[in-house]
Amino acid sequence: MICDHTGIREDWHGKPYYSLDAYCKNTYGEKLYKASLDAGLSCPNRDGTLGTGGCIFCSAGGSGDFAARISCGIPSGSEADNSAALEVSFHQAYAKSLSLLQKKETGHRYIAYFQAYTNTYGPVPYLERIFSLALEEPTVAGISIATRPDCIDREIMELLIRLKTAYAPKFIWIELGLQTIHEKTAAFIRRGYPLSCFADCLNRLYDANIPVIAHVILGLPGETKSDMLETIEYLNATPVSGIKLQLLHILKDTDLGQLYLEAPDQYCRLNSLEQYLDVLIPCITHLRADIVIHRLTGDAPAPLLLAPLFSRNKRLVLNTLHKKMKEQHAFQGQYFTERKKPCTIL
Repeated sequence: MICDHTGIREDWHGKPYYSLDAYCKNTYGEKLYKASLDAGLSCPNRDGTLGTGGCIFCSAGGSGDFAARISCGIPSGSEADNSAALEVSFHQAYAKSLSLLQKKETGHRYIAYFQAYTNTYGPVPYLERIFSLALEEPTVAGISIATRPDCIDREIMELLIRLKTAYAPKFIWIELGLQTIHEKTAAFIRRGYPLSCFADCLNRLYDANIPVIAHVILGLPGETKSDMLETIEYLNATPVSGIKLQLLHILKDTDLGQLYLEAPDQYCRLNSLEQYLDVLIPCITHLRADIVIHRLTGDAPAPLLLAPLFSRNKRLVLNTLHKKMKEQHAFQGQYFTERKKPCTIL
């Protein structure tokens, strides 16, 4: 793809990185907003399988505080009754999620985003039904499923492959919560699985031609800029198709929130916009240029946010990022060194 004198590619639509916005416009002819859904599922870090408190930073909403709940939940009773009730409940939740996007200048299609908790952690028949309902929705271009790599077993893989075949050309993306490659940090945040589990799951999904978006949290306690860049370099050598670079949000009523109240400086290392950009820009410039960036900061419910407070103004964060990258002549992939032939399936 042709680049201008700044290194910015034409298909990035003026941004110094390959955004989800640009990818969707290039691929689908319009921007696709995510309609966030809560399928009423749990997580092995909450139901006692691995633990009961969730990851140390996770709120009671399971990262789905803005998601519309499928109120019918996991079916019980007669199959026919549950199927009808679930269909009604799904469409109500989807309509509610779209209503939250009314203030945005949206196109004609959306991404059904199963966001809250772990969205492959449930009975396969239920998962198949809710994913199918989403894929059958005329205004849905595809679905994105947020989950954990230790919650994609053989049955789930078979389900994903079955759906991918049945509903082509609509897409199915899997969002895996990696957060960090460093085992010491992973143990501290109670992630609950080793890095090898992520690698195995990623490779199985890649072999099935199912795109993976990796979630990475910047600013985890104890991590240096070098640690965070090592996570980026690790992902550069994998077949991930997308990435979310999430600023660590410290929320009320979480274990991390309690630790922060006791020692703020120790647990919030990126407490200013300047500190965050000092980490974020190197992460972008070291990131492989074909990896689509789905997120660069993140949202948190204002009543729950303890720190960093600058993240409330998402527009300021992004505008300042673009300004600084322009001043520094910085762009995605600027310092990427190829160690393994990259491949993308998004």
